[in-house]
Parts: sequence; C-alpha cells; structure tokens
Amino acid sequence: MATTGHAEIVGAGLGGLTAAVALAQRGWSVRVHERDDEIRAIGAGIWIWSNGLKVFQSLGIHDEAVEGAHIGTVTETRDARNRTVEAIPINGGDGPRLCTIVRERLIGALVGAAEKAGAEIVTGSTAVSARPDGTVTFQDGSSARGDLVVAADGVNSRLRDGLGLVKRRVRMKQGATRVLIPRQAGFVAPEDEPKYIEYFSGSRRVLYTPSSAGELYIALVCDLADDRGRAIPIDKATWRESFPHLRELIDALDGEARWDAFEFMELTSWSAGRVAVLGDAAHAQPPYLGQGGGCAMMNALGLAHAVTRRGGSPADRLRAWEAVERPVIQHTQRFSRRLGTLNALPEAPRTAVMSLMGRSRGLARSRLRAAMTSPTGYAATAASGS
Repeated sequence: MATTGHAEIVGAGLGGLTAAVALAQRGWSVRVHERDDEIRAIGAGIWIWSNGLKVFQSLGIHDEAVEGAHIGTVTETRDARNRTVEAIPINGGDGPRLCTIVRERLIGALVGAAEKAGAEIVTGSTAVSARPDGTVTFQDGSSARGDLVVAADGVNSRLRDGLGLVKRRVRMKQGATRVLIPRQAGFVAPEDEPKYIEYFSGSRRVLYTPSSAGELYIALVCDLADDRGRAIPIDKATWRESFPHLRELIDALDGEARWDAFEFMELTSWSAGRVAVLGDAAHAQPPYLGQGGGCAMMNALGLAHAVTRRGGSPADRLRAWEAVERPVIQHTQRFSRRLGTLNALPEAPRTAVMSLMGRSRGLARSRLRAAMTSPTGYAATAASGS
C-alpha cells in the first residue's frame, strides 16, 4: 500500500464518505459505490460529540455541517412520572461538547467535500464481494481493484460476510422508530424545549432531540416483542398510554418513519489483506450513547491517516490502525449495550440505578469516556494536523 494510491469504497454513509474525503484530501484517487440510486438520509437527526466535531474540523466541513445545528445545555433522563433522575451538563466551560443536526445536512456536507477533493461517487452500484487482494466484484458482473477497499456497507455487509470476519452478531431485544417532524412550541414544557431528554415508561423510551431551529428528531424505543410499540404507521394510542405527558408530541408524529432493531457487532479482525471494514459493518452498537456515527467517522479518519503513513505492508498498516482504534470503540460499544439492559428492569429499581448513575463521578467519567468526547489514536493525530 503506497502513501498514495487508489481506494474503492463501498457504502456512502457517514463512514464511507468520511473515508472518501480524508483519503482524497491526502492525494488518493477514490471511488465510492452506493447501491441506491441516490444518496439520502431517511428521517433522522444525529448526535455529534466532540470527537465528531474534531473530525469535521479536520475535513474542513465544520461550519457547513453544523450550520443551524441545535446546541443544548443538558441531557436528562426522566422516569415514568416525568421526574428527572439524571442530568448531565454539556456545552459549558471545558466540559463535553455536543450538537445535534439533521443527518441529511451532514451527508450533504460530506458529499460536497468528497467531490471537491476529487472523489468519484457512483450510485446504483451494488458490490457483492471483495477479495483480500483488493478486488471488488459487483452485481452486474464487473469488477474493480484498489490499493485499499473500504467495506462501509452497513450492518448487513456482504463484503464483510464474504470474508468470514464476523465473531459475534447479536440482534438486540430493542429497536426504534425514528421520525423527523417540525419543531413546535407546546410539545414539552417551555423550559424543556432546548434540552435533550430521554423519557422512560416500562420497557419503552422516547428520545426527544431538537436538531435545528425548525426540526425535531424523535426515537420511539421498544422491545422486539412489543408489536403495538413497533407498528408502522405509528400506533399513537399505545404511546399516549405510556407517555400521557407527551400527548401533543405523540399526536404530531406523522410523516416518513421506520422501525429498526438494534444490533451489536464484533469481528475477528477489522481487515483482510487490503480490505478494511468500518462503521456498522465492523462495530454496530445500540444508540444509547449517540455514538454510532461518531465512531464511524473517527474510525474512517484514523484509517486514512494510518494507510497514508510510510512503512510497512498494506496488512501491517491496517493491523496497526485496528490495534490503535479498536479498544476505545469497543469500550463505547459495550457501555452502550449495558445501558440497553435498563429497559428490562422494573420501574422502581431502574429509577434507583439511573439516579445512582447521575450521582456517581466514576460512572459519569466512564460514560463520558465511552461517549468519546475527544478523538483518540490515529484519528486524534489526524485531527490535530500532525
């Protein structure tokens, strides 16, 4: 693997596009393959912690990506009686930074930066397999070869599965319906409108996330076995029963929505020869820390920095990248998975546990470390411009 070369990237999500921008800016020729006929993000907002903001700065897209973003002052957890049991201050002093934006805006910023840097983006292009020698085969029978192949094709990655890299794939007991709606006064109390709030009731959660001055991202989390909770179109009556204090918000949940089960993914290795796997294809996690996108972008930036360094074989560079980046991302995955176990607790003990989490400095530090409030490893080096 030369310090400059050609990359074939499969998947035009956050990880694939970040890798495309970072590699193209470092002098590589890059081609991105997206199986859909257009690149778009469906009805969702996204949490961007400090590590993601540093990636934006490194790629030169910070101002464009965060234009119009919502910047709150606290994240709160509420019990079934709408009582605050945990509050984490953010965006103040030297504390953690967090902004929330509409995913479509971020995808647009990454696409623009990739094209500006010279990357080619091909839509309607479905990759079906990759070989360790850097050869990618497509559904139409054609093939291409790169000095690097990036498999960023999601949790159901065909490239990863074809290479036999899966160590453990767990379909979690929960999932979420995601909806993006116009933001209006009256959905919550006036003093709560700028906050990020996670409401609990039984085994259900509602995540309230302002994503811009005019848009509100809502996630309805429930168990796989909760047929009414995961119904599409949304069964508003059943959600009103669980969250009567959110009646006006729930009544407004119209428009495009989908329900997805959460997954947890671990691989035996993040690479095979010249093929690197990243994003949900490598380290899918339940979204309880809001770090799925941040992990993908940070890991992609770290990958670009690792493969463009001098010395070592292609496999050596990819192994070094994984050795540096994987421990922190695994900590994030596992902490997020443990947070998901709160759903199974009865109301009273869960409230007690969450209150303890809110008071414990040690747990708070571990949680913020898991939320990766700054880049690590190669990504940190790249973000610093070194």
